[in-house]
Amino acid sequence: MAFDQQALSQFKEKLLIMASHAESVVTRAVRAYLDRDEPLAQQALETDEIIDQFEIQIDRIALDLLSQNPGELELRHITCGMKIAQDLERVGDEATTIASRSIELMALPTLDTPLDIAEMTFLVNAMLKDALDAFVVGNTVLARGVIPRDRQVDELNNTYQRQLTELMEAESNNIRRCLHLGVITKCLERIGDHAKNIAEDAVLLHEGTDIRHSEPGTE
Repeated sequence: MAFDQQALSQFKEKLLIMASHAESVVTRAVRAYLDRDEPLAQQALETDEIIDQFEIQIDRIALDLLSQNPGELELRHITCGMKIAQDLERVGDEATTIASRSIELMALPTLDTPLDIAEMTFLVNAMLKDALDAFVVGNTVLARGVIPRDRQVDELNNTYQRQLTELMEAESNNIRRCLHLGVITKCLERIGDHAKNIAEDAVLLHEGTDIRHSEPGTE
C-alpha cells in the first residue's frame, strides 16, 4: 500500500489549526485575567473543547499513517506532530485553568498590594508564538531562541510564589486570592515548558537534531 501523502497533508493542516486555537486561547485567558473580563474568560473555556477535539482527530490520522510504513521524513513529521499536538492540548488545559481562576478572582476584591504578572504573561505569550512560528515556517534559529527563555519564566514564577507567600503570611484575608494567583502563575510557567517542548520538536522536525536535555549552544 502506497503511503497516503494526502492524509499527511491533512494531518499537518489540522495541526496548524490546532496551534492557532492554542495560541488564541492563551491570549484570551491572559487578557481576561489582566482586564478582569469575564466574557473573554468564558470564550477561553469554550475554545479548550475545540482543541481537545483536534487532538483526537490528529491522533486518529497519525495512527493510520504510522501503519503505512512511512519513510524517514514522513515518520519525523508524524511523531513530532503527535508530540506537538499533545503539548498544544496541555497548553489549552493550562489556559482553561487560568480563565477559570480569573473568573474566581473577579468575584473578589483586588489585593491591596497587587501582584504584577504582566512581564510573565508577555514572556510566555512571546515564547509560544515564536515556538509555533518556528514550527510552521521551519525557522530553527527562532526555535532555539525560545529555549533559554524558559529559565526566565521559571525564575519569575519562583519570585511570584515567594511574594504570594509573604502576602498570605502578612494577612489571612489574602489567602484565597493569593492561592488563585499562585495557580495562575504556575499555569503560565507550565505553558512556557510546553512552548520549549514545541521549539525542541521544531528543531527535530526541520533539522533532524534532538536537542532535548542539552544546554543552549552545546547541542
